[in-house]
Amino acid sequence: MTANNTNSLPSQLLLLKQQRLEDYKLAYKNDITSINSVQLEQLGEFLAVSDFAHAQLCKHPNWLDDIIADDLLIAPALKPKIEERFNALVAQVTTEAQLEKCLRDVRNFFQIVIAWRDMGKFAPITQSLIDVSELAEILIIGARDALSKLLESTWGLPTDSKGNVQPLMVLGMGKLGGHELNFSSDIDLIFTFPNHGETQGGRRSTDNQQYFVKLAQKLVNALDKITVDGFVYRVDMRLRPFGNSGPLVASFAAMEDYYQSQGRDWERYAMVKSRILGNDGEYAEELKRLIRPFMFRRYIDFSAIESLRKMKLMISHEVRRRGLVDNIKLGSGGIREVEFIVQVFQMIRGGREPQLQNQSLLVILSRLQALEIIDKNECEQLRESYLYLRLCEQTLQQIGDKQTQTLPDNELDWTRLLWVCGEPDETSFRDTLKGHMNVVEQQFSNVIGQEDEDDGTESKEHELLTVVCSADEDFDGESILFELGCQKPQALFNEIIALKNELSKRRVGERGQEAMTKLLPLLVMQLINETNASDLFRKIANILKTIATRTAYIELLLENPGALKQLVTLCQASDWISEQLTLHPILLDELLDPKSLYSPTPLDEYSAQLHQYLMRIPTDDMEQVMEGLRQYKQCQQLRIAAADVTGAMELMKVSDHLTALAQSVVEHVINIAWQQLIQRYGTPQFDGDDKGFAVIGYGKMGGYELGYGSDLDLVFVHSGKSGTYTDGDKQIDSAHFYLKFAQRILHLFNTRTVSGILYELDMRLRPSGSKGLMVTHIESFVDYQEQEAWVWEHQALVRTRVVCGSHWLNDRFNEIREGILCQVRDRAELQGEVAKMRVKMRDHLTQGNDEIFDLKQDNGGIADIEFIAQFLVLGYSEQFANLTRYSDNVRIFEQALAVNLISEQEQQILSQAYQDYRHKGHRLVLNDLKNQTDEKEFAEQREQVSNIWRRLMLTEPVT
Repeated sequence: MTANNTNSLPSQLLLLKQQRLEDYKLAYKNDITSINSVQLEQLGEFLAVSDFAHAQLCKHPNWLDDIIADDLLIAPALKPKIEERFNALVAQVTTEAQLEKCLRDVRNFFQIVIAWRDMGKFAPITQSLIDVSELAEILIIGARDALSKLLESTWGLPTDSKGNVQPLMVLGMGKLGGHELNFSSDIDLIFTFPNHGETQGGRRSTDNQQYFVKLAQKLVNALDKITVDGFVYRVDMRLRPFGNSGPLVASFAAMEDYYQSQGRDWERYAMVKSRILGNDGEYAEELKRLIRPFMFRRYIDFSAIESLRKMKLMISHEVRRRGLVDNIKLGSGGIREVEFIVQVFQMIRGGREPQLQNQSLLVILSRLQALEIIDKNECEQLRESYLYLRLCEQTLQQIGDKQTQTLPDNELDWTRLLWVCGEPDETSFRDTLKGHMNVVEQQFSNVIGQEDEDDGTESKEHELLTVVCSADEDFDGESILFELGCQKPQALFNEIIALKNELSKRRVGERGQEAMTKLLPLLVMQLINETNASDLFRKIANILKTIATRTAYIELLLENPGALKQLVTLCQASDWISEQLTLHPILLDELLDPKSLYSPTPLDEYSAQLHQYLMRIPTDDMEQVMEGLRQYKQCQQLRIAAADVTGAMELMKVSDHLTALAQSVVEHVINIAWQQLIQRYGTPQFDGDDKGFAVIGYGKMGGYELGYGSDLDLVFVHSGKSGTYTDGDKQIDSAHFYLKFAQRILHLFNTRTVSGILYELDMRLRPSGSKGLMVTHIESFVDYQEQEAWVWEHQALVRTRVVCGSHWLNDRFNEIREGILCQVRDRAELQGEVAKMRVKMRDHLTQGNDEIFDLKQDNGGIADIEFIAQFLVLGYSEQFANLTRYSDNVRIFEQALAVNLISEQEQQILSQAYQDYRHKGHRLVLNDLKNQTDEKEFAEQREQVSNIWRRLMLTEPVT
């Protein structure tokens, strides 16, 4: 390394070099004297500069022998060596686990070699980019082929109608397609296959589509999964047709149809860099012919300039939103702009100039010069700047094998970067970097142009508000606000000053202060004419205080007028929404797309969308998984609330959506907990299917009537076989397994992350209440309900259903529930018990008085209606079993009407009052108020409900 990098090692790195050489010598089991002094010197320097190298070589010390023996540091190209090593290891693979280790060992070994060659200047950056890309291609295609072989005994080989074997084709996108992959990059892939058909030659057969989906899933998992040996590549499949909502693998015909009818400009841009990985063949040529017309128009296509300009604008906004500073990829003059410069000419002229139909940026750059589209001097400058930026990027990533394009935030990494780049200090480096980025920025501006500049004209109102928002309390801001139409200018001005005083105490950076200065006048303009302007400003000010030190969010509101407008609208409509946005600022992202914000997820898609949401989170990072669950729930609740407060969704639908959301979360938590437990203990023995476990929802969960912030009343049951054990290495009794399973579920719900807890779980309705086991065997549940349960517990059973879990347990529970509810009861005795319980509840829980109506507990309120429904079910199901069919009150009343237990008028009164009370309750919660209202508001409905209560509960029951 010293021979190639002539800069002496800085003192800070000299000490680290000695320490890490000692670490390596302790790990190295062979005779260290076999390594000559020059090699040891180079090794020490490399270990000092790269934390990744230090970790890997101490873990695999003998790798150094292979590197030295094969002269890998000075090999002209690594591809033959990569193929040789990979083929030798993969030949011994007989399981997916062995394949995963093989892939990671080869990846990490050659990443060490590539990083050493780069940092020691043994190879140019151009060769390094090729080596990284070819390593990725060999591993991707090698993994595909190995997995195909492992699947063959079960499924055989996929064939078309003529018996021709069909391959899984892999398109490498972006830098992988251009042989320009960076050191620690994601890989963007698209999977496709030629023709439909079926697999042949295995024990089982399936259609090609299903086979290739299985293969693709295994391939992504083999590359993306984090094991004890790390990962191979983070795989991004979002560039495929229809993105995350599209099939993982599409046929050639489906691909062609999509790109001809629905392909968008950004997909053209992405597809220009696509390359078919692996050996070319007839199917590869067919695929190239299929996608070429989409990428390259036959005419000169100047519309590409505007398309790329818009893409650049979106990226610029994202840079600002995320607060990216010192980013050499996405920042102005960064790597992305070089790519845009080259690709705009490809998209404009590629259809007429076939030599521009290539994936390599450097190849295209030289051809643009040959075609005299870019002059020689500009081309050389751009090439030099691009390679300098790529060298910096490689170095940043080779320090810790992390995907970063941001300059260091610590002294040690700065020292490493400066040494590798041959710069004496940070100032000199920044001057060099700035020079290169200025070259790129200037040429980008010449080719694509910048976003439209503001014409400098501002409305008089905005000018005045800027003055007001920049003033202090001694300024007469009230007068200006009054002139602009504010009804209570003093109150609003006081709120503005209060916010400014609070922000002055926060450590807000210069960019944040500048953004806030621009944002406040825009905000005041949005709400100045509102009657409650000061109150509304205070709500939004609480959010601004929370995000004050997170400049990206301030800039999000500044750069997106629509988002600011949505924020004002929602905070005006609901205190609950404003509190949620204050507590969880990440929800501000939802404001960017009003169409999505006011259109909640379809009821049957919550589970699928949650699955998609969690896909990008490593499954073994449980902290991030739990945070992801909470963020998903909060985002979805915000969408439901937005549709609710704007009248886009009726009450029954609101509860349906809140219940479907909660149910999807419960289902995913159970699956996560199950995987964790069976990995440790193996699978328990049980009757039925699907884990032998089910979740019973009670109350609002059981009746599809959840509100904002509702607890989940749940009971867990299982069908584990008594006296059996799990089948893992660490065996435990099956019953004990289910207890641990329940505890794990509670942990996933109750653990407080940055975003709080997931849901409050109330388990008190389980057999024996808080004294009972957290999970009950289904037959013990039956025994308890039949022999020990109180009347109020049978009342609770009316509003129950299986939320998720085993189909067998679902059927068994429904059978049990119907049997219990249909028991023969003395109606007069039941009537007395229910009425007595209702009085006791009202006396202990009501918060109403002569002026206030407690919607839940007061006479004629929600509890009366619920108790009426429960009495009708318990009292008459022996005669009319259909009364047990539903768990929600509205449909119970419909069933009661059908068998003449209540009149049509009574059914309408009860159902309408119940819905009106709940609707009011939703509104109160959304405005952070108690479940109470003026006693006059529902006076007529209360009296009507009370009359029905007296008829059914205080007179002799119908026989």
